[in-house]
Amino acid sequence: MTGELHEECGVFGIYSSVPSNVAHTVYYGLYALQHRGQESCGIAVCGPDNIQIHKDIGLVNEVFTPDCMENFSKGTIAVGHVRYGTTGDSGRANAQPIFVRHRVGNMATVHNGNLVNAAELRRELELSGSIFHTTSDTEIISYIITRERIRCGSDIEAVLSAMNLLEGAYSLILMLSDKLIALRDKNGFRPLCFGKNENGDYIIASESCALNAVDAEFIRDIKPGEIVVFDKAGVHSVDINCGKAEESICIFEYIYFARPDSVIDGVSVHHSRLKAGEFLAEEYPVNADVVIGVPDSGIDAAIGYSRRSGIPYGIGFIKNKYIGRTFISPGQKTREDKVRIKLNPLSETISGKRVVLVDDSIVRGTTSARIVKLLRDAGAKEVHMRITSPPFTNPCYYGTDVDSRENLIACKYTEEEIRKIIGADSLGYLKLKYLSRFVDETGTHGYCTACFDGKYKTNIPKTSNKNVFEII
Repeated sequence: MTGELHEECGVFGIYSSVPSNVAHTVYYGLYALQHRGQESCGIAVCGPDNIQIHKDIGLVNEVFTPDCMENFSKGTIAVGHVRYGTTGDSGRANAQPIFVRHRVGNMATVHNGNLVNAAELRRELELSGSIFHTTSDTEIISYIITRERIRCGSDIEAVLSAMNLLEGAYSLILMLSDKLIALRDKNGFRPLCFGKNENGDYIIASESCALNAVDAEFIRDIKPGEIVVFDKAGVHSVDINCGKAEESICIFEYIYFARPDSVIDGVSVHHSRLKAGEFLAEEYPVNADVVIGVPDSGIDAAIGYSRRSGIPYGIGFIKNKYIGRTFISPGQKTREDKVRIKLNPLSETISGKRVVLVDDSIVRGTTSARIVKLLRDAGAKEVHMRITSPPFTNPCYYGTDVDSRENLIACKYTEEEIRKIIGADSLGYLKLKYLSRFVDETGTHGYCTACFDGKYKTNIPKTSNKNVFEII
């Protein structure tokens, strides 16, 4: 990733018919989703007597030590979360799950996405007496659902009512004392799927790769607008809200966010990235000696470019596996420090060669320039950069932390100027016309491409500062 975006979160849940070490299953599921957020993580378990929660700042293996895992009771229901915050700061208070203790029933919530009407909803709740302990929009969602549980007297009716009030992106898992409820916003911006393991436990996760990690068989994706309930009666779908909005799956899930071994809404992420590389090879041919990809999301596209162009593919960088994803690390200085130690060019592949460098995006350009310089220093004769997305020209309000145009390099400079800034010999972005084709040539699904074309699928917020609730 040669930009400095931030992605939102990963969610995971399990419903078991008999008490077991459900926290351990969540632990492994969160490991598989660590790429979706590296600020904080948490697990909540519904035991026989209470709900246990442990959450903190840090990676999964840092927060959940062996002693910590031993302290979790056996239970039948559990949820987990890995976070990069798109609304609210990075402190421990905003780590999830968010727990609400209430006379209508306790509830733990994990959330992937971002509400566009969070400020309005929070103001309404505060004026009616609600007191907030976090600055996350997940707490707003929890309060709205709890309020509707009081009013409706039914968990499902409460969730349906809440969905009519929430605007924006949300893939949610709600843990109640006797059930798990999974739901996806009406546009389906963020992924959510479920499966079943050999013990008969139901597993819900942001990506199918997390199902694989816990030996669960994929059943299906949760549809946009759908509510799926997991309880003693089995699995029950409430689809009254399905089809009420234009399907708008985030295209960047396929370009960058998701792991390549995931399948989202029936589409292989790996195959999509191969196709993107093939389109780049057709659109931007060049005489070169080797094609390399920036780990990890550029690798598949580089292989696709190589196959279509006939230029050999080579391993250009050795990645330090113990350094997190640069673009998910908060703070520009932190990101730049990590770039220095994250990637080491393999001079045997690069020295004296004309190199095609494939990556997923350029956001601010800082990291791109550093990577091109790494290749120059390793002896590359030429560096031709190919990007598997169009230029970023608009902020995202649905869970990607690009909240204004001011930091987007494509809003300030032409493509030729960007080429000079990053130090490449040539530069080619994937064209808008290829976006849906490299993911879904059948036209079965609809996608959100607003960060590239400005065509938003919902109202947009009056303020988009991710720390809006810190500055009230």
